[in-house]
Amino acid sequence: MSPGGTLDRRTVVSDLLQDRGDLLVVTGLGSPSYDVMAAGDHDLNYYLWAAMGSAMTVGLGLAMAQPDRPVMVVTGDGEALMGFGALATIALRRPRNLSIVILDNGHFGETGMQPSHAGQGIEFTRVAQACGFPVVDLVTEHQGAEPLRRRVHARESLSLAVVKIAAVNLPRALPPRDGVHVKNRFRTALRHHPA
Repeated sequence: MSPGGTLDRRTVVSDLLQDRGDLLVVTGLGSPSYDVMAAGDHDLNYYLWAAMGSAMTVGLGLAMAQPDRPVMVVTGDGEALMGFGALATIALRRPRNLSIVILDNGHFGETGMQPSHAGQGIEFTRVAQACGFPVVDLVTEHQGAEPLRRRVHARESLSLAVVKIAAVNLPRALPPRDGVHVKNRFRTALRHHPA
C-alpha cells in the first residue's frame, strides 16, 4: 500500500514556485489550486475549475503551444487518476518544457478523504516509466523539492514527479473562481510576458 507521505504540501508548492520567472502553471481541481494560490496568486497561473481529470492534458496543450516556456502542472493523485490515459499521450508527444507534479496523499481529498487508487497501491512513478517518461522522480523528503524546482525551470526534458504529501485538509486559499476571468487574465499575461 502507498498511503501518501509526510511532506507539507503548501511548503513544497511554495518552494517549487520560488523565483518562478516566466513559468506557466496549470493546477488540478481542488487542493492543488488552493496550494498554488496560497503561494501567491499570479497572472500566469491557470486554475482549473470543474475540469476534473483535465490538468495534465491542458498542460500538454499549453507546453506544445508555448515551447519556449516552462510549463508545470500541479495536480493531486485523485485528479490525475481521472486523466490517467493522458500519461500515455504526453509520453508519446514528449514536450521538453512540461513538468507534471502529482501531490500524492493517497486520498480523494475533495470528497471526504476516501483512499484513492494511489493509496491502495497504484504507483504513478511506475506508470510513467512504463509509458516512457524520460525523467521520473519520487519525492519523499523536503530536500527533494529544490532539484525538482531546478528541473522544472531547465526545460530540458519531459518529467513527472510524485511528491508524497501528508493526508491533511488545510484551510482553503481560493483563487479566482470565474473561469472566463482566469482564462482572459492568463491570455493577457502570455502576451505581456513573452518568453
